[in-house]
Amino acid sequence: MAAQSAVMTPAQTIRAHIRTVPDWPAPGVQFRDITPLLANPKVFRILIDEFVHRYFDVKPSAIAGLDARGFIIGAVVAYELNVGFVPIRKKGKLPFTTVEETYELEYGSATVEMHTDAVKPGDRVVLIDDLIATGGTMMAGKKLLERLGAQVIEGAAIVDLPELEGSARLRAAGLPLFTLVDFAGH
Repeated sequence: MAAQSAVMTPAQTIRAHIRTVPDWPAPGVQFRDITPLLANPKVFRILIDEFVHRYFDVKPSAIAGLDARGFIIGAVVAYELNVGFVPIRKKGKLPFTTVEETYELEYGSATVEMHTDAVKPGDRVVLIDDLIATGGTMMAGKKLLERLGAQVIEGAAIVDLPELEGSARLRAAGLPLFTLVDFAGH
């Protein structure tokens, strides 16, 4: 009788489909590439289902996705939950009146924006991105949503890079977090 193959958990399956690209975009960086995960329809469905099942009973008003990979995940999760999707974009990409938030990166600063009518006071929003590194982008998104009166009920990401301390900073700022996998190192 053939040996029964081990059944992987959703997190193990997701982790197995994230490619590590060494020394990109700079020497010493271990880039966590989610494109193989997105390319596999079964694994992509497992990924989306993990988020949908988490938020199904929470009933957020909207899902906000951070530019750009947060758009891929967030839009599908919003569709599955039958709620609206709010894009939080890099500066200069949105056509209507915006609010903006600038944040620091390891190598400078960046600014994200969202439309002023994207959320209403009292909306309960889940903020999604692909990865939490230093936490700057997610913190900026949180501030934008809160500035317009929304409550960010949780930040969510596929990957956490805990050694870069972004998740610790976000939690210290009062943002509950949900991540599916973490990778030691960065």
